[in-house]
Amino acid sequence: MKIAVAGTGYVGLSIATLLSQNNEVVALDIVPEKVEMINNKKSPIRDKEIEEFLQTKKLNLRATLDYKDAFVGAEYIVISTPTNYDDEKNHFDTSSVEDIIQKVKQLGINTTMVVKSTIPVGFIKNMKEKYGIDNILFSPEFLREGKALYDNLYPSRIIVGEKSARAEKFAELLKEGAIKKDVVVKFMDSTEAEAVKLFANTYLALRVAYFNELDTYAEIKGLNTQDIIEGVGLDPRIGTHYNNPSFGYGGYCLPKDTKQLLANFDNVPQNLIRAIVRSNRTRKKHITEMVMRRNPDVVGVYRLTMKADSDNFRSSAIQGIIERLKEEDVDVIIYEPTLKAEEFAGCMVVNDFDKFSKMSDVILANRWEDTLDQVKNKVYTRDLYSRD
Repeated sequence: MKIAVAGTGYVGLSIATLLSQNNEVVALDIVPEKVEMINNKKSPIRDKEIEEFLQTKKLNLRATLDYKDAFVGAEYIVISTPTNYDDEKNHFDTSSVEDIIQKVKQLGINTTMVVKSTIPVGFIKNMKEKYGIDNILFSPEFLREGKALYDNLYPSRIIVGEKSARAEKFAELLKEGAIKKDVVVKFMDSTEAEAVKLFANTYLALRVAYFNELDTYAEIKGLNTQDIIEGVGLDPRIGTHYNNPSFGYGGYCLPKDTKQLLANFDNVPQNLIRAIVRSNRTRKKHITEMVMRRNPDVVGVYRLTMKADSDNFRSSAIQGIIERLKEEDVDVIIYEPTLKAEEFAGCMVVNDFDKFSKMSDVILANRWEDTLDQVKNKVYTRDLYSRD
């Protein structure tokens, strides 16, 4: 069948690649360069499996700038456009999703829209009422940046926000493209599915915040963080995963999803969700204070990216620390090979590592890489395990 995918970020491009193994997929984007790259079998994002599939697999996939070309004749339209969090309005900016809904309605087609973008709890219900439509549902995505296609090929679970034949058919399309067998599939109403997405990401943020606060305690008290974490993790109810201290949770999902869930808790009793959001700010403040204890004139920031093997640094935790350091009147320089600009956030970009390390009094590294071995006496990091 023909399937359209609106948006070619991590979610959209991984879904488009997955489904194009067995279906005709037309990916829609508004950036001509991305469309051209996809049509030339090149990935506009860094993702090992996507890059390999585009180069080596026989995929029925093409990209377009024309929404009519993408949508007309499609049995499903997967919406995976960005929904950034608006701090002033205290909710997701869902205008890009609504734009697709409006375009589908204007075309007069009854194609089933499947929203994969992260949205507030109650969004699908509101869209049905606002536009007088019923051909829309939500299916949350659970992906890691840089591992997006891998996580679709080996999904932890598939959740579709509707109990219907069309929902079952869409779930089968996802299962058909996956390598993993016996994938758990769960159907529920879209509102519950929306809540699953936000609560799942907020739990992950909670776990990051927990081990970061453990690390802060150990650092202030002069204790061995690694011994404490590994002793705690030996309890099988806690485990040894997702426990590597960092400069705070960041990236495209966790900061905005925790804030959105907190906003959704309006008039609902809670303490924990607000504490998770606050804990992340406290951690960045602590990291800044520990760096300032070294009395640096110049702080070098080693990498803006959130994860190893990633080229994405949207809302990375290090950026909040950069702002705090600048408020302390410290000069900040940045080493980020994926960045071609000479300046970022008012800071000089120095991508000659030798020059960067000589200029820096302290090198701030959220994640350790072998390159830092030669200047380890200058490095401040909380990374214990050299992994995400």
